[in-house]
Amino acid sequence: MKQLKTYNGKNILILGLGKSGFSVAKLLLKLGAKLTLNDKKDLSNDPKAQELEKIGVRVISGYHPVDLFEKESFDYLVKNPGIPYENPMVEQAQAMKIPVITEPEIALSASEAPYVCVTGSNGKTTTVMLTQEIMDHHLSKKGGHAYAVGNIGVPISEVVEKATSNDLLVVEMSSFQLLGVTDIKPKVAAIVDIYNNVHLDYHKTFDNYVNAKLRITQSQDENDYFIANWDQKDILEKEKKATKAKIITFSEKDDTADYFIGEKYLASQDDAEIMNIDDIKIPGIHNQQNSLVAIAISKILGATNEDIQAALSTFTGAKHRLQYVMTYNKRRFYNDSKSTNIEAASVAIPSFKVPEIWIAGGLDRGFTFDDLVPLIKEHVKSAVLYGETKYLLADAARKAGLKDKDIIIVNTLQEAVPRAYDVSDEGDVILFSPACASWDQFNTFEQRGDYFVKFIEELNTK
Repeated sequence: MKQLKTYNGKNILILGLGKSGFSVAKLLLKLGAKLTLNDKKDLSNDPKAQELEKIGVRVISGYHPVDLFEKESFDYLVKNPGIPYENPMVEQAQAMKIPVITEPEIALSASEAPYVCVTGSNGKTTTVMLTQEIMDHHLSKKGGHAYAVGNIGVPISEVVEKATSNDLLVVEMSSFQLLGVTDIKPKVAAIVDIYNNVHLDYHKTFDNYVNAKLRITQSQDENDYFIANWDQKDILEKEKKATKAKIITFSEKDDTADYFIGEKYLASQDDAEIMNIDDIKIPGIHNQQNSLVAIAISKILGATNEDIQAALSTFTGAKHRLQYVMTYNKRRFYNDSKSTNIEAASVAIPSFKVPEIWIAGGLDRGFTFDDLVPLIKEHVKSAVLYGETKYLLADAARKAGLKDKDIIIVNTLQEAVPRAYDVSDEGDVILFSPACASWDQFNTFEQRGDYFVKFIEELNTK
């Protein structure tokens, strides 16, 4: 880890505990900062808060002490990425022209290891994990390692101390995190895709959301690389204007892109047979696209086809992202709890060539599901629907031609799993791809996915 002087002796306010707040606090202490941590939740019995207090962090919880800004001077406010900019502490910091940043800004500036950054509306976690697998295989030949960090669930601050110049950080960046960075400079940056109707409750407009994503490349120069989706022409034009890096393109459909999906192989303009498509373990053309991005990043960094083939032929999927769970009585179960929006479900549903029992539902954000009608019509045999959106999803299923007997309405996911099994036949796929956020019944999509797996295991014990 670099011994930065940037934060030494600085008075820093951390807003929000969570994983990133806890990790960045410990990192900043080692970099010589004086810290105050504030969380609106009561942290009086929180073990992480107690640990931070023992090592010198002042913890203020249960409310937001806006008057603190009048009592003392802060050099930075480091906020949890999910906290909106309308938060009174953030608004006060901005009014006083105190820099508002997020954990990646600090952690990456302290990293001795080189790093690449990946973002997108869908597919970024799988792309990061694939890249990590390929590059770990490549770097291990000389004793190095690749680490998957960031929005994937492992704070960058946890890894920077042990990662050396022989290693690589593969960083997943959310739009929330990117809004709080000013000076990250990845050797390779990638945007897998950008879709509308994603996080607009936070960003307010689609343009704001796109601009947040584009911050991934804002500090790159002509010696860096930017991986862009050839098939999203409108976004590509914005990316060309935003980046100074060399653009490398990928495409699901167009063999004039730098990397593309061929008839039998994932290919590039330089190599027609990088990876046999039939040897890729994770299903769906969207995962072939994710693989292309991972290949493009890894090739720039020196990986060979052997590294790529070794990783992609064994990787079985990121947890909660079209994750194969088990086969029970000749039915295959897939957990796609990360499908928190219509676009994510639209890439999961066409991933299989056998009949599907589709489990969906969750938080009602005011959308209809008409965009899914053609996919339901083509791929879904029965739909088991729960949560706030069950009747909206049922309306889409009817429009797709499903009969009432094939549309099962229940209240909870726990009820949905055995009902899906009951209407399935041998050879079917039971796909949990909710198309909705989890917050009507679960705290996170991870918790929702874990419960889905638990409910399958309960089936298996009956």
